Amino acid sequence: MTLNVQKAEFIRSAAGAKDFPRDGLPQVAFAGRSNVGKSSVINRLLNRKTFARVGSAPGKTTHINYFLIDQKLYLVDLPGYGYAKVSQAEKERWAKLIQSWFDDPALMTLGILIVDARHKPTANDISMAEYFKASGKPWVVVANKLDKLKKSEIEPNLVQIRDTLELPDTVKVIPFSAEKGTGREALWGLLLDHMDDSK
Repeated sequence: MTLNVQKAEFIRSAAGAKDFPRDGLPQVAFAGRSNVGKSSVINRLLNRKTFARVGSAPGKTTHINYFLIDQKLYLVDLPGYGYAKVSQAEKERWAKLIQSWFDDPALMTLGILIVDARHKPTANDISMAEYFKASGKPWVVVANKLDKLKKSEIEPNLVQIRDTLELPDTVKVIPFSAEKGTGREALWGLLLDHMDDSK
């Protein structure tokens, strides 16, 4: 299957379960810490600079944002987590929203967890990985900010990510740079394979 990435549109910001699209199209969920470059990864995938809004401050995405690509596929931007300056009440609201999304097995068809290639995954990253594992759906890890690493650091860091998140062999880790475009083709290949499998 092919996708025309020029035909990308923002559909809605969902604040609760009643707002989630349920039209049977594949839904690819992007999750990650609020400063990990999630919007930048989506923008790089679509070759757009400002399509998924890059917040002026981390933690600004407090809803689940849906982008429809070529009328065939949703990219679902889950709220960033782990931003310290957010109130406890807001964190709890986010947690309920994420939980309600994962509780509906008809929604996510593929999960993408974005982590920082430079650092060991955080406790929040591990918790998010558990959501994906529990979903029973296919998922991958994207190690963003690859351009900030020396070549000698890449392989040990990818191993550390895999070990820390306790990834099964079926879960790929894709080295990625939203800045340079490294990993874009690998991630698109995976998305297109997924769409073929979802038919």
